[in-house]
Amino acid sequence: MVDETNKINPWEMVQAQIDKAIKYIDCDPNMIEKLRYPERSLLVSVPVRMDDGSLKVFKGYRVQHSTVRGPAKGGIRFHPSVALDEVTALAAWMTWKCAVMNIPFGGAKGGVECNPTQLSIGELERLTRRYTAEIMCFIGPERDIPAPDVNTNAQIMAWMMDTYSMQMGHAVPGVVTGKPIAIGGSEGRSEATGRGVVYMIIEAAKKLRLKLDGATAAVQGFGNVGSSVARNLFREGVKIIAISRSKGGYYCGAGINPFELQRHIAEQKTMDGFAGCDWITNDELLALECDILIPAALENVIHRGNATNVQTRILAEGANGPVTPIADEILKEKGVFILPDILANAGGVTVSYFEWVQDLQNYFWNEAEINNRLRQIMTTSFKKVMAIADEKRIDNRTAANVLGIGRVVEASQLRGLYP
Repeated sequence: MVDETNKINPWEMVQAQIDKAIKYIDCDPNMIEKLRYPERSLLVSVPVRMDDGSLKVFKGYRVQHSTVRGPAKGGIRFHPSVALDEVTALAAWMTWKCAVMNIPFGGAKGGVECNPTQLSIGELERLTRRYTAEIMCFIGPERDIPAPDVNTNAQIMAWMMDTYSMQMGHAVPGVVTGKPIAIGGSEGRSEATGRGVVYMIIEAAKKLRLKLDGATAAVQGFGNVGSSVARNLFREGVKIIAISRSKGGYYCGAGINPFELQRHIAEQKTMDGFAGCDWITNDELLALECDILIPAALENVIHRGNATNVQTRILAEGANGPVTPIADEILKEKGVFILPDILANAGGVTVSYFEWVQDLQNYFWNEAEINNRLRQIMTTSFKKVMAIADEKRIDNRTAANVLGIGRVVEASQLRGLYP
């Protein structure tokens, strides 16, 4: 067991999850050893001319954990906490996630250590373009395909695609996913991660015989993923009793309309002042009694120090790595039904795969087709994970890791070791 106080190094979390899963995978242990290390890691300096004329150098990263099942795939995040171990762990989780969904990608992740809220739009564009130029040797539609993540969006992807295309001498829409539709993006992509989380909650509710209409939910994180989860749960009749962002949020026993909260934030440029609710901290939100809890922000938010306070039936991980290994054990003892990140939030990478396929063939599907294909893939994956959990009598996270890691190991064994 990993030693932790409240939070641990995310790469240690990956190793602990591998250790737990391999007990149930019949394979050559040497293939497992290979997966304990990323294939390649790139650290770059990103010099940016600031608006005041000064030059500031940021740290940038791109890590490819595995390409054994196909091109590397993973998001780009702009955040002050971005560090090599974090990016490496996220790349590994992407490897398992793509394998759980059975899509032909490996795992990658990238990021820049910065606070985008302190950058002007011009500085943000120059940062994005310079970072893209620095990782040009790593990325490409048949090599490594970035996508949006924390604090990045469709506009960031558009700048990345344009920078890469200018170097190639022609438009290369397949180099990134999560782009605006006007330049090769896919219908349904912006909502895909959150919608996928809700598809998994629907399946879990069926398994637990929980009626969603009237059930209660708390959403920690109201960015792209959390807001989409809240809206889609609201449409299913779920009562959203709490929503938060990084500095806290709101509780309302009668329920919060996420559409109204989103309008308030768009108009006021802040969450403050939303009427009819009580202000709560993120720790208070995580301890609320509810049917469904969705941590949809950053990793390590549920740890040994607060796991005993969690009071929910279903915990759906909209974020990557929000629960530490010891917290996992505590929640299991409490009987919490966990939808692990590599299953629950795989909707984004699945629709990214759809976008990539559409870009390569220059033929695009409508949103209904996208959503139907997404639901079919995610429902199939849910059933496979539950079958493994039932057969081997293991928890859902370990079952998902057994499925994902097992598929990667199978591909590794078939390909062999070169040279």
